[in-house]
Order: sequence, then structure tokens, then C-alpha cells
Amino acid sequence: MTKKNRLLWLTGGMAALASMAAILLFRPATAFDDDSRIFLIASDSTDPQMVSDRLIAEGILSHTGMISRVATGANGDRRLKAGRYRISKGMSQLRVLEMLIKGRQEPVRFVVNKFRTKEDFARYAGRQLECDSADVAEFLMSPDSMRRFGLDTLTAMTLVIPNTYELYWNTDASGLMRRMSIERDRFWTPERRRAAERLGMSPEEVYAMASIIEEESNKIKDKPLIASVYINRIRKGMTLSADPTLKYALRDFGLKRIRFKHIEAAGDSPFNTYRMKGLPPGPICTPSPETIDAVLAAPETTFLFFCARPDFSGYHDFASDERAHMANARAYQRALDSLYGK
Repeated sequence: MTKKNRLLWLTGGMAALASMAAILLFRPATAFDDDSRIFLIASDSTDPQMVSDRLIAEGILSHTGMISRVATGANGDRRLKAGRYRISKGMSQLRVLEMLIKGRQEPVRFVVNKFRTKEDFARYAGRQLECDSADVAEFLMSPDSMRRFGLDTLTAMTLVIPNTYELYWNTDASGLMRRMSIERDRFWTPERRRAAERLGMSPEEVYAMASIIEEESNKIKDKPLIASVYINRIRKGMTLSADPTLKYALRDFGLKRIRFKHIEAAGDSPFNTYRMKGLPPGPICTPSPETIDAVLAAPETTFLFFCARPDFSGYHDFASDERAHMANARAYQRALDSLYGK
């Protein structure tokens, strides 16, 4: 073979290889029948060869030969980004590669409803995001971490406004709480802050009161009236005597009836509002925005007491004096006795 022929042969071979490589890069490479599949890349597992192997092993791509080659730069740097990715049926290696290099993630719908404790919230975050639940709990229980947001470990959960958020899967504990802080600041508009000031309360105190009311009632009509009761009791130097705070102090959320032994068992817990005057030092759950607004809209009343109605409708009877309240309470106790026994 002449030198010229060898050159032509090598040139043709290289062209053929390039053509084959182009075909591998551009042709559909998915190996599943669903419309799409979710693929997770952990922050400590971005090695291109490891990712390529997993794409095959998890039945997402049928061939990945070009991904590990192209994703490793000339200097040996690894250019794939951690995250949660949605790979659609029929995607090529090139499209998948571009997605993973540019970090075009599919956000997680992070739905915040009612959480009673930091641990509950941390467990949910650990299920939804890459960060470990222990890291989230530790962050919420760290005085230094909370000080950044002007809070302490007891008021930490006032950062969390129930809503649906979009977060990247690889958001860490610090990033999660920064996002919660941004949303908290958006929620507390100047109008809401002025309404809190009119009540003589801080946003954190409004949140704490709303958390008790969230546990007391699911009737939006009653919530502003319950708030008025608590506000009146605080102004008169009375204890709130709120059953939900006692359940929180005991961490027994299944209690149906509060008895003297439960008050004794809670002792001097700052959440025992049968003994401690004023609001507890932090919330006992994450109240809905509607309940927070119900506190801010509390009307001026003379009510000092409320009691669940004996028909178990979920509504309450309100009273301005103890005599009327005791009549309401006896009717409710009789209804409870008939339901659960004395």
C-alpha cells in the first residue's frame, strides 16, 4: 500500500469512526417504554463513568459510550452536575449529556402542610431532597444557624410558611432554610406587619398563636374569635389554658381529654399554658396562612372562654364570663362521657 493510499485509508477510517460516533450521539438512546424517567445524581457521585454505568444499570439508556468520554474534559475535570433530572423517551446521548452538564434539573414539588415538630419537617425534607433529615434537624436546632435569620431554636419553625415550593433536589439544609426565609419575608407584607403591630404582637408571636388555633379548630369562621379570646386573656394576665400546647409539651398528640394528671405531667414546660402565662416561646405546628390571617383579623370582643359544641360539629361556643363558660363546658363534658366514657 502506497503512502498516499495509507493516508486515504486512515482518513476514511477516521471519517467512518466520526460518523459512527455522531450516530451514537444523536440517535435515540433511551431503554424504557414510559414517557419519561427520573434520574438522580448525588453530589458525591458525579463521576462520568459512574453515571454512565448507572444509566445503563437502571435501564434508562441503552448505550452511553460517548457520555463518559465527552463529560470528562481535556484536563480530566468532571463536568456532570448533581441533581434530579427527567429523561424523556427518545432522547439522544447528546441531549442527556447536555442536560447533565448544564444542570437542567427537574425541580421537586416541596409541599409544606402542617408539621408539629422540627423533626417531622426534617424527616419530610429528607424524603424529598438529597439532604439528610439529620442535617436539617441539626440546622434547626443550632443557635448559630437560627441567629442568621433573627430567630432562636424555639422560634425556628416560624420560618416555614405552608405552601407548595419548587426546589432543586440537591438543595442542602442551609439552602432549604434560606428559601424558607425568603418566602417568610414575602409572606410578611407591610400590611400584615402593621396588623400584627396593632395587636401588640411580633410576627413570631402571631405565628405562635396561629399554631395553637390551627390545632384547636378547622372552622375558619371560629378562628378569629378564638384569637380574640387568647388576646383578651393575655391582656388580662390570664393563662391561655390551651389543650394543644399541653399535648405538644407531652408530645402526645393523640390525647382526647385533658385531665389534671396531664397538667401535672407537663410540669413547668414553657408549653404548659395551664401554668405559664402568655404565649409559648414558639409555635406548636406550622399554621396555614389562612389561620395566621385569622389572628391578624381578630375582632374586638369581650370573650374570655370558648368550648367545643356538644354536637361535635367542630364549632365552638364563646363566653365572656366563667359562669356561662362552665355551662358550655358541662354540656360538652356530658357529650364526651357518652362517647368515650368517664
